[in-house]
Amino acid sequence: MRIAQVAPLTEAVPPKLYGGTERVVHWLTEELVAQGHDVTLFASGDSQTSGKLDAGWPKALRLDGSVRDPNALHMEMLERVRQKCDDDEFDVLHFHLDYYPFSLFSRQPTPFLTTLHGRLDLPEHQPTFTTFSKIPVISISNAQRRPVPQANFVRTIYHGLPEKLLTPQPITPSYLAVLGRIAPEKGVDRAIKIAIRAGIPLKIAAKIDRADEDYYEQIVRPLMDHPLVEYIGEISDREKPEFLSGAYGLLLPIDWPEPFGLVMIESMACGTPVIAYNRGSVPEIIDEALTGFIVEDETSAVAAVGRLAGMDRTAIRKQFETRFTARRMALDYVAAYRSMMEHRVSLRLVSSAE
Repeated sequence: MRIAQVAPLTEAVPPKLYGGTERVVHWLTEELVAQGHDVTLFASGDSQTSGKLDAGWPKALRLDGSVRDPNALHMEMLERVRQKCDDDEFDVLHFHLDYYPFSLFSRQPTPFLTTLHGRLDLPEHQPTFTTFSKIPVISISNAQRRPVPQANFVRTIYHGLPEKLLTPQPITPSYLAVLGRIAPEKGVDRAIKIAIRAGIPLKIAAKIDRADEDYYEQIVRPLMDHPLVEYIGEISDREKPEFLSGAYGLLLPIDWPEPFGLVMIESMACGTPVIAYNRGSVPEIIDEALTGFIVEDETSAVAAVGRLAGMDRTAIRKQFETRFTARRMALDYVAAYRSMMEHRVSLRLVSSAE
């Protein structure tokens, strides 16, 4: 199958450090190539892929201070994809750019779908998904769908990561962990309070976006002075197995409708249980008392910390292998691609018969 994967230009594929969407695109692309498909990746020029790289801009935009209008470069990339469709280069197009491709690509014949990677609960999403209610989209959790039931969701496909990318390490756990991004919706301040109440050290491996600097300075940084709290900073995939394996558990006290939560399956891959607030996708990803605990507030989170020592870390890793590998994700997407292609052929047959 000839497949186009169209990624955001914000980060390289894969990103050097933080970047959930681009990492998922990388894992999916590599697995599709391994399964024998002909994949072209549209991404920034500093991306790496086993497929064919089509790069319209040499560097990831987050790292390129010269770019002030990223929309212009994304529009150019979409037009480049469309022109290649005119030359019949692809059997299916897979976009990871939210609603940007909807209008243009609904007017061309190559089957396409879009994975929605972000939140869908903002008021401005309502007219968008009402107007484009026939455009096929993939949700990354069933919870993500709730705000826009009018959208044409064809499947829910959970993220997956390479089976051997993150593995359990022979380390005796000695702290609680936070991983990802310091932002109000991620609840890092709540994680600190949970760890302090539980009397267990907390290590925070996370990035700080410019938009979240006020939250960090005003809310989080004053809490960092506690002797139980250690801020490590942003870490790479190479550092995650040791970091996560050394933790009793990963704290995720979120306060937003989390579409998926990649850090949860990263933790599971290392055999480390997760304690997460009952928001968004959490009940779909965590198997209660098997891979972690779903809690409602700070008090119940502290109580769950006391149960972490009894968790079977081998069973957690096994559940990751069953539910959240890149191979499983890729097979699910291939099934979606084939369904889209068959549907398009059916429409052509009906049209020709008329």
